[in-house]
Amino acid sequence: MEEQPETVREPASALDPRAELSEFLRTRRARLKPEDVGLPDFGRHRRVPGLRREELAQLAGVSVAYYTRLEQGNGRNVSAEVLDSIARALRLSDAEHAHLVHLAKPKQHKKKPAGRTQQVRGALRQLLDTMDTVPAYVTGRRSDILAWNRMAAAVFGDWAELPAQERNWARLVFLRPDYRDLFVQWEQKASDVVSFLRMEAGRCPDDPRLSSLVGELSVKSEEFRCLWAMHDVKEKGYGVKNLRHPLVGDLTLSYESFRLADDAEQVLVTYHAEPGSPSAEALRLLGSWAADATPKASSARP
Repeated sequence: MEEQPETVREPASALDPRAELSEFLRTRRARLKPEDVGLPDFGRHRRVPGLRREELAQLAGVSVAYYTRLEQGNGRNVSAEVLDSIARALRLSDAEHAHLVHLAKPKQHKKKPAGRTQQVRGALRQLLDTMDTVPAYVTGRRSDILAWNRMAAAVFGDWAELPAQERNWARLVFLRPDYRDLFVQWEQKASDVVSFLRMEAGRCPDDPRLSSLVGELSVKSEEFRCLWAMHDVKEKGYGVKNLRHPLVGDLTLSYESFRLADDAEQVLVTYHAEPGSPSAEALRLLGSWAADATPKASSARP
């Protein structure tokens, strides 16, 4: 496995928290209809989709002027109680609620050295190496892939062969055709990646390298640009991924994500197949082939 050094790129301007708050509230309001929230719909022509501002303000128990200021990006002095009311009115998920709080009441982050490398603890690297039947990797800021084991390399490709700055899930999914072929539900994977980046943008709006990544992908991928404009947010969690591997064919793998207790920016992701299933046998084959190959993933170091 290998740690990911910080990508050295020309810094871009940070994301504008006011604009992010404005667009997030507008898109969440646009997806609701009066009947969704128990309001009468008198069939009047609506110039924009979704609820009107005055309808949302009524549901949240705030004045129209107050909500309008908030939707225009002015989150100064807004209380947690008001944000909770607006979140309930908009039917926000837990991740969306947390994102709203991050945008409206951003925390001051300490400036980090521009070239600071994200470190994966030695014990965690050892744990990855001992998981010799389970594909596993660690991601960091901006969906960078920091460390992985040989089974992850066997399933997803040997990231040690890529330049350090390319070991990033967003770049892999949107800019590499082989990853479009690998994920059977590529559209869902792409949506998840963008939603994770959106969540991080709310937590760290002043990260110039995140802004640079978003700008690069917006220029190079129309699909990324459209998904980014939707303002959907999602935390890393668990689920099932269907893969079409070039060597063993179809794989159905369950994944689990574990945010590290000592570094919330790092997430351990593991995959496993149902015991006795064809996918489990395919993983066993991949593992035996990977064991016979040169163990780049397990022995590589920065």
